Amino acid sequence: MRARLALAALLYAGSAAAQAIPAAERRSGTDFMSAQTRAVQADDTANPGMLWVLQGETLWNEPAGASGRSCASCHGEAAASMRGVAARYPAFDAASGAPIDLAGKIDQCRTQRQQAETLPRESEDALGLAAYVGHQSRGMPIAPPNDPRLDAARAEGKRLFETRMGQLDLACSSCHDAYWRGRLGGSAVTQAHPTGYPIYRLEWQAVGSLQRRMRGCMVGVRAEPFAYGAAEFIALELYLNSRAAGMPVETPAVRP
Repeated sequence: MRARLALAALLYAGSAAAQAIPAAERRSGTDFMSAQTRAVQADDTANPGMLWVLQGETLWNEPAGASGRSCASCHGEAAASMRGVAARYPAFDAASGAPIDLAGKIDQCRTQRQQAETLPRESEDALGLAAYVGHQSRGMPIAPPNDPRLDAARAEGKRLFETRMGQLDLACSSCHDAYWRGRLGGSAVTQAHPTGYPIYRLEWQAVGSLQRRMRGCMVGVRAEPFAYGAAEFIALELYLNSRAAGMPVETPAVRP
């Protein structure tokens, strides 16, 4: 009964025109978590996401592919070379002439520079490398590139965020703009600021990407999820990062 009432409230809220969250009211997802969850995230010795960061550090220094080179062979110490990188992705990729997300860029380096096999999205190794690179930007403000070549994709991301979809006929904005002060199924509805990805979720018992989280939302409203790495997801990431500009990177964050 409680779940049905929550869903009814959400549908009611979603029926109203959602409005973007004023800058002064922006909050990280961490602010919606319990004190216990925030404490786990803040303590690197207790944060389970740090296991993926450590795995990523190992992979960073490990030669891979026909080139026999590691990430460190080209980039050196990640603490210096990767500082701030995650804060400005997705970015425009001149080679493909399209926006690329951080996971795509890591895989591009791996296949083209190291001549290694591609890493499937959401694989342990891919998430480990993304978590390690993302962790180097922890505490830095999210800084979306001021690149006009990204404008069209960013606008498409906004359109997708506000487009109703699925059998429940809900848009991302129906929850994250219109209903962020509420709860759904006992969980807080956050403002969808992607400050902590890759992120550790107790629900997953693992680290996962923002695209995995968005696919979960799409399944929740009974829509057909986009494929991992799809242009639609990268467009949504661009838009979400523009909403979160200036908020600190928290990778790896912890959520229920």
